[in-house]
Formats: sequence, structure tokens, C-alpha cells
Amino acid sequence: QVQLVESGGGLVQAGGSLRLSCAASGLSFSTYTMGWFRQAPGKEREFVATMWGVGMYTYYAESVKGRFTISGDNAEKTVYLQMNSLKPEDTAVYYCAAGLGKSLATLKRGGMDYWGKGTLVTVSS
Repeated sequence: QVQLVESGGGLVQAGGSLRLSCAASGLSFSTYTMGWFRQAPGKEREFVATMWGVGMYTYYAESVKGRFTISGDNAEKTVYLQMNSLKPEDTAVYYCAAGLGKSLATLKRGGMDYWGKGTLVTVSS
């Protein structure tokens, strides 16, 4: 049974930093593409960042490029999202997801196989 459990969300002032973690179990971590998505109040879920090869390859949404960094620890089966220079518009529930053999286009549309329950990030102005 695959489980993805996010942690690390919270309240932070604009300009601050947070690091999200996603602990994965029940899957072969090194073979899956891992990603972070977010959903702001009243908006659709959107792609944030993805990695494959346990961080060997990464891809980011334009809105977070240069501010967020996705990384992974194969031994801990954990994927991280380091978020710096946070803005109020980054406020959202952040979800971890895992997919096997997904194209980037499919992944960006949210076509992943497994999802966590999310962790709330609130950025105050």
C-alpha cells in the first residue's frame, strides 16, 4: 500500500522560508517521478516542481523557478521542497505526488498515480 505523507507546512511571513517533506512508503522510490503540486483557495490545483532519478533531473513551474528547490533522499524515501523568498501568492495546500512512467506533459496536468493529503502553507504579507 503506497502512502505519501507531507509535513512542514505552516505560517510564514513574506520573504521567509519553509521546507516541506514528503515521506513515501510502499513504492520503489528511486523509480518513481515525484512531484509537488499546490491548490490555493478558490483555484485549481497547479504543478509546482518535479524530480526523477532521485533529484538527478528536476523541472519547475515558472512561478517558483529560482525560489523553490526539489530534492530527494533515496535512503529515507523522502522528497523535499525548499521554499525561499515566499510570497503571499504561494499560500496554498501543497500536495506530494508520485507517478511511474509519466511524461512531463501528463505529470504537469496532475496525471500522477498516488497523492498525499496535503500540508497547508500560509504566507502573510
